[in-house]
Amino acid sequence: MRAVDGVSLSVGPGERVALLGPNGAGKTTTLLMLLGVLTPDAGTVSIFGHRLPKQRQRAMEDVGFVAGYLPLAERLKVREFLGLYARLYSDADVNDTIERGLARFGVAHLADAMGGELSSGQKTLVGIVKATLHEPRLLVLDEPTASLDPDVAYRVRTGLLSYADATGAAMLITSHNMAEVQQLAHRVVFVQAGRIAADDTPEAVAALFGRDDLEGVFLHLAEEL
Repeated sequence: MRAVDGVSLSVGPGERVALLGPNGAGKTTTLLMLLGVLTPDAGTVSIFGHRLPKQRQRAMEDVGFVAGYLPLAERLKVREFLGLYARLYSDADVNDTIERGLARFGVAHLADAMGGELSSGQKTLVGIVKATLHEPRLLVLDEPTASLDPDVAYRVRTGLLSYADATGAAMLITSHNMAEVQQLAHRVVFVQAGRIAADDTPEAVAALFGRDDLEGVFLHLAEEL
């Protein structure tokens, strides 16, 4: 059985694309191939003209990855944790970069908190700050607001849109929150059983399946599994 079969996906400069589908549809496998963590059995992956896996290191310089399940150093202060990553991208004084990143997502007050003291929502926000320190041209976000309280999820969405507007970065997002997707994405790609079932604007995809919104499409595809 193939987790992903014949998927062809592109994300243009500044475009915000949501990769959607029920559990087991192949979303995470697709993301891991795009990040070079998994190597596809056939086909190619190219990011900003850099072919993976051979040119993965160069490609990842322009990519930021966010997922709620990524660990945060519990015995470091937030600014120390972010400093480790900021110095990977620059030899200059990184304090301004860290402060700017924390402020963008409304968590400047967490700079001196220990990682182990943070809530799950705060950890997610700090993770997004980490992923944007080097101002990547592409943000890959795997369920960025999963299990977050509505107010924290709102801050995540607002910060991401602010970042995209300020930098022109593209985003590739997975989410089970269809209302959130309609706020964030210019385009949605629905995956079903490892294949692309639809690829268009949120409104056009809903119309294609004769549904009122993306949630209706999601439920329809889930019922067919």
